[in-house]
Formats: sequence, C-alpha cells, structure tokens
Amino acid sequence: MNSLLDAPRRLARRLLPGARPGDAMLRALPAFAVPATAIETLADPAAFRRTLLQLIGQARRRIVIVSLYLQDDDGGREVLDALYAARARHPQLRISVLVDWHRARRGLIGKQKCAGNAGMYRAYAERLGDGVAIYGVPVQNRELFGVLHLKGFVIDDDVLYSGASLNEVYLATDRRYRLDRYHLLRHHALADSMAAWVDTHLLGSDAVQRLDVAELPPTRSLQAAIRTLRQDLQHASYEVATQVPGPADVAVTPLLGFGRTDNALNEVLLALLRDAREQVIVLTPYFNLPRAVRVVLGQLLRRGCRIDIMVGDKTASDFYMPPDQPFRTIGLLPYLYENNLRRFARSHQRQLETGQLNLYLWRDGDNSYHLKGLLIDDDVAVLTGHNLNPRAWSLDLENALLLRDPARLRWPQQQAEWDALRRHASRLGHYRELESLRQYPAAVRKQLRRLSRVRLDRLLNRLL
Repeated sequence: MNSLLDAPRRLARRLLPGARPGDAMLRALPAFAVPATAIETLADPAAFRRTLLQLIGQARRRIVIVSLYLQDDDGGREVLDALYAARARHPQLRISVLVDWHRARRGLIGKQKCAGNAGMYRAYAERLGDGVAIYGVPVQNRELFGVLHLKGFVIDDDVLYSGASLNEVYLATDRRYRLDRYHLLRHHALADSMAAWVDTHLLGSDAVQRLDVAELPPTRSLQAAIRTLRQDLQHASYEVATQVPGPADVAVTPLLGFGRTDNALNEVLLALLRDAREQVIVLTPYFNLPRAVRVVLGQLLRRGCRIDIMVGDKTASDFYMPPDQPFRTIGLLPYLYENNLRRFARSHQRQLETGQLNLYLWRDGDNSYHLKGLLIDDDVAVLTGHNLNPRAWSLDLENALLLRDPARLRWPQQQAEWDALRRHASRLGHYRELESLRQYPAAVRKQLRRLSRVRLDRLLNRLL
C-alpha cells in the first residue's frame, strides 16, 4: 500500500528531475509572521537562566513550562522558588509545569532508588500550597520506549525555546554547564498556539496526572488512557492562523512529531534537507543519525552541497565516565556514538579532505554539549529538542520551530551563533583522528565486543 501511495511522488521525480518533492510541502506550511526584531538568540546558559527567571518574575497571566524534567537540585529548586514567588505576588497567575511521567518518578541512572523529582514537587506543594501545578506526561507505557521530549516555555506572550531541561548543569548555577541553544520569541499568537496545544492535547488527557500530590496512580492503571493519548498525538498539530510575512518579518511555523509513520516533523526535516541549495549545518549531541537522514546527506554531498556537522567530543557527552571512575554500562554510549562518527568520516574521507564535508568536535573543559538543530542556506533555521537520532525519529514526542527568513534578516544572529560554537570546536581532518576500539579502556572494549557479537549495539543505537 505504501508503495502505491508513493508512486506519484516517484513518477514526479522521474518526469521532473529539477523539482524536489519537498518544495510544495514547504511552500504550503502555514506560519506566523514574527518581526525579526522580536526574535533574540541568547548567548549562553547564564543568559538562558537569567532570561527565564526574569520572565517568570514579570509574568501576570500564564506560565506554561514543558520540559523533559525539572530536577531536584539547586537549579530546579531555583526555578520552583521563582514560580511559587510569582504565584504569591499574582494569585490569578496560572502556572502549569509538564514533565515526563517516568523520568519524574525515578532517581538518576546509577544512583540509589528514590522518589525522584516527584518527591520534591510534593514537598513544595505541602509547604507552599498547590498554586504551581506540576503534571507528568506518559507518552509510552515505559520510559525506554519513548518520553515527553517537547520543548518550549510560554510565559505571557513570550516563547523561550531551548532543547535544555531544567537542572543546575543546564542552568549553569555551579561552575559546570551543559551547552544548548536558546531563543526568545516575543509574539502573542505563537505563544497562544503553543499554550493552547498543551491545554488541548496534554492537560485534556486522562493519562496526564498531577505529580505534586501525595498518592500517584501506578502506570499500569493508566495504560488505556496512555493508548488513547498516543493515538491523539499521532494526528495532533499546532493551530496556525496563516499570516503573510512582511519585509521585516520571519515566518515561524511550530511543528510536532510523534511515531514512526506520518510524523510531520520528520517529513519537514527531510524536505528541508532535500531543498538545501548550498550549505547545511547539522547540530546533534549524539552522532546516531536515522538512516533517512544519512541517505539525504549523501545525496547532498553528491550534488555538491557543503555540509558542516557539529557533535560533542565523547568526553563532552553527559554519559561520559572518565577512565578513573567505576564503569557502568551507560558509559558505553559516548563510545558507540564515536564509532558511528568514525565510520561516517571514513566513508566520506574524500569530502573531508576537500572541505565539502566538515566534522566539528566540541569540547570545553569538563562541560557538556547538548545542541540540536539545522541551519540551511543562511535563510532557514530549525530550533528543536530533536536529537536527530532513531529514538527521536520514532519514539519520543518532539517539536520544533521552523524559521524561514528569505530576506536574511536574522543572518547576523545566526552567523554569530555559529561562530561562537566553533570557538570551542576542532575540525576533524581525517577519520583516524578519532580513537578506534583498540584505544578504548579495557572495560569499554570488552563490553563493546560482547554487544557486537550479538548485535545488541544496533539495538542500543535505536533506543538510547
């Protein structure tokens, strides 16, 4: 059936080789006309934290925070303190915080079993009241098979968008930081659309439960509601009243993606890549590209397009464990991703040598790297929490903001962001500059060889 549905597209490619199948889809996307001056790129985690707390402090009408987690640490408590203080100043202020249901009810990986972040939420509610409503969203029955990876904070008429979650490392409350991208968009219609989607599709679901209460229902009692929520999410989208951008505007389209098939966000990402003319910049923390993305990148290279990819050095991964620390299985992931990158670099060594392909490794001391997104031809940017990996492609609930800027009004900001990122990045000249299996610590070599023998490394790449 799928082959029959795709037949017109395949025929169009043969008859009209100059027309790419994504062109019509991209032109038809509705968008908000946002003044370029109302879009700001924030420089670093400190600016992100400062802006978030300032917006919370100024809020009068609504605060809708959606994040993978709000951590029980100094950073998370600072945000919760600010939310409760804002509510105390303005009792009419509506505050909703939505986090992943499974992630909130467990401790950190490798730590002792505990009540997780939900324990902190309950303690705050018992002490300060229920003015800050915190909800858990279970997009799957188990965390392994998918999480709430939606991003974006709506505060009155502003949208603060980042792939960062909320803890002391993302917010840089201590000496270490985890770098992400941070953008502030001041536009009431965009804010209304994103807040309304949360109200309709998440807060309106029986699967979504309060986490700041004494008794939480077991996940198994929510299975029917979770199934209904999944079915709804597979067809859900943001409501966008199409506006015609003026000469000083940027077209901004919020996008949603969930599931292996009919995933609108994935389809748009592929169409954007296929539509690239000269240059593509890919940002991902975990080099584990879905096959569909690898295929399109290969097509772009053959077409002569320049591709720059920035990933974190394996030591800049949030999963990295220094060799002098006790080894745990989760510590294999940075090595798996480096192996993926080495294979990719080896297969494209010629383009590396000519400069058509540029692979950058980011590293800044003991800080970590968590950037996501696409920059295409100086006039298109994708702001997202989507990791561009198989898990994000088919399991997690993801979203993004697509910015189309044909007048290149945001080009100086976009170029400044890219220049700043490269200050802590080194360009890979040859695939042999990356370590091979023989150079890894003994515990890593042993585990990787064992996984490879039974092909479990491929399963890990798909799930983690």
